[in-house]
Amino acid sequence: MNPPTTTAIAPVYRLGLLAWALLVLLQLAWHGWLVPARTMPVWLVLGVTVVPLLLPLFAIRNVRRALLWVGILSLFYFCHGVTEAWSAPGERVLAWVEIVLTVGLIAVLGAGVKRRLAPH
Repeated sequence: MNPPTTTAIAPVYRLGLLAWALLVLLQLAWHGWLVPARTMPVWLVLGVTVVPLLLPLFAIRNVRRALLWVGILSLFYFCHGVTEAWSAPGERVLAWVEIVLTVGLIAVLGAGVKRRLAPH
């Protein structure tokens, strides 16, 4: 019987996984500890901000697919970061971290695409 094979994760996808994890941690720190919501329960805000980022874990066996889903979801977080950077001066640094992480996720997806050479 052969030992189970492990598929190596490309370095670019490791960066994507790191950005994904940091985005989850950022949401937890931002909305759960640093700037908790005043008008809504913290658990609800964390549910809205963190749970969607956990859903791609269902596809984690295929790292590229999981990162694709995170990349699609990160568009919402990018918009949130831009909005907060513009309208909430006290949260500007957190918003910029969110923007950088989401742009990093999109960049990882672009860098991980296998391009076919056009025939000459």
